[in-house]
Formats: sequence, structure tokens, C-alpha cells
Amino acid sequence: MPLSAARRRPQRPDYWPGFVDAMATLLLVIIFLLSIFMLAQFFLSQQISGKDTALTRLNAQIAELTNLLALERANTGGLEDQLAVLQASLEDVEQERDTLSGRIASLRADGEGLGVSDLQSQLADEQQLSQQALARVELLNQQLTALRRQIAALENALAASESRDQESQTKIADLGRRLNVALAQRVQELSRYRSDFFGRLRQLLSDRSNIKVVGDRFVFQSEVLFPTASDELAPEGQAELDTLAAQLIELGSEIPDDIDWVLRVDGHTDARPVTGGRFASNWELSAARAISVVKYLISQGVSPDRLVAAGFGEFQPLVDGNTPEAYDQNRRIELKLTER
Repeated sequence: MPLSAARRRPQRPDYWPGFVDAMATLLLVIIFLLSIFMLAQFFLSQQISGKDTALTRLNAQIAELTNLLALERANTGGLEDQLAVLQASLEDVEQERDTLSGRIASLRADGEGLGVSDLQSQLADEQQLSQQALARVELLNQQLTALRRQIAALENALAASESRDQESQTKIADLGRRLNVALAQRVQELSRYRSDFFGRLRQLLSDRSNIKVVGDRFVFQSEVLFPTASDELAPEGQAELDTLAAQLIELGSEIPDDIDWVLRVDGHTDARPVTGGRFASNWELSAARAISVVKYLISQGVSPDRLVAAGFGEFQPLVDGNTPEAYDQNRRIELKLTER
């Protein structure tokens, strides 16, 4: 009875393997999108830092205008203080003149009680003092007129400086907008050509199990291109690079000259130290392999100013660990289309 009951029980479908595959695919898509976003941010920061010189020059001009503006304001303040002093002196002189006029009138009124000669002498003295006061008043008026002209000239210069400062601020804002627009256009153009380039290579190299795409890079396992512990390209590696060179030459003819693109060739080794041979360390081996790839691409017609070689030794592994599988994946040549 138990055996027959077990045979009659319906078997449930196993959904777990399909769910795992779907989650793994989703994770790979998310990682790919994050890599594209980080690359776009990197190019954006490179372009912005490359435009700092123009902004620094404009900021220096603004600082110079600000200093001139402060100096002119200080001069204006000094002239206004001097004007206030002169006005106070003028008021004192006018008061002195009024006092003298009062004294003259008083002397005339009291003339009947004085001698004629004494009265004439005092009157002459008072008139002389009055003339001196009038001369001082005239001089002060001339000085006030000159000061007013200077203040007017300084105010005009101050207005002109403020106008130039406003124009500079407007130019900086306009330059920033134009830089952002140009940078966005360049990033979009380079991204479009990079996508086209990667699409072509992926189609041509899709049947190679030892060549894969990691983020925005093509990864060649070192065994495809080089013998063990050597930087001499193997015939199989030269055949792979011939395909790459043809695509680079075609791409170079399509990208506009004002987009400063390069193909970066990165050499990587595993964590095991180099023993024997002509390389003292993994640094030398990784750099020599990258240079060999660059030289071969140049020999196939790729422009040298569109290539960059870099060696990373064992310090940028794809896989952590000391297993043979990890060593195989970490020994590689990476190709990355980027901007200079």
C-alpha cells in the first residue's frame, strides 16, 4: 500500500534552477549598467578638469577687478572725508566773515564817539580781515569744485568696474553652460562609437571561448596571445590582433578628429612571482606584453597616437584566490576604448 500511494502522488515541478538563472542574468545586467554609469562619470570629470584653466583665468580677472573696485571705493571714502573737512572750514570762514561784518557795522554805529583817524584805522583793519576771509572762501570753493569733479570721476570709474564685473560673471556662466553642453555631446559621441566598436568586435569574436567582455573591456587570456612567461606574440595571437586592427582602422576613419580617443592596452599577470628569464618581476612582464600588442597593432596600420600601453602586474586581479582557475583568469590582456 505505501508503495502504490507514492506512485500515485503527483510530482511537483522544480522552479528553483530557472529562478537562479533569472536572478544571475538580472545581476549581470545591473553590473553592466553600473559600469557604464561609472565610465560616463569618469569621462565627465576628465573633461571638466581639462577646462579648469579657462575658469581659473576668468576668476583671476574677476579678483583683479574686485581689488581695483575696493581701491576705488577706498579713494572715494578718503575724498568724501576731505570734502567734509573743507565744508567745515568753509562754514568757519563764513561765520568769521559774518562776525567781521557785524563788527564793521558796530564800528560805524559807534563812530560818533571816536576820533576820525582812529575810526578810519580800525575800519581799514576790519576791511583787510574781511578781504582775507573772502579770499579763503573763494579758495575753499575752488577746492570743493575740484573735489566734486574727482568724486564724479571715481563714481563713473566705479560704475564701469561694476559693469565689467557683471559682464565677467555673465561670461563665466555662459562658458560653464557651453562647456557642459560640449562635454555632454562629446561623451555621447564617444559612447556611441564605443558601443558600435564593441558590437562589431563582439560579433566577430563571439565564438572564442578564451575572449570575453568584462564591463567596458575586451579581455584576452594571455595564453591566446603569448607563450608562458614571454612577451613574444604567438601566431594565434597575431591572427586575433589582425581582426582588432582592421576594426580600429575602420573606426578611426569614422570618429571625428575633435574626439580625442585612444585604445588602452592593459597587461595583467597572476600573483605568482616571475622566476628566471629576462623579466625581474610581474610589472616588467605585464608592461612588455602590453607594449608588444601595441607595436603589433601599429605594424598593422593603427595610428600610434591612438594607442596606450600600461602594465598592472598582479595588482588588479579579476578573481581572488590562489587556485589554478584564478591564475588562468588573472593572466590577461584587456582592451578599453576611452578618451585621452
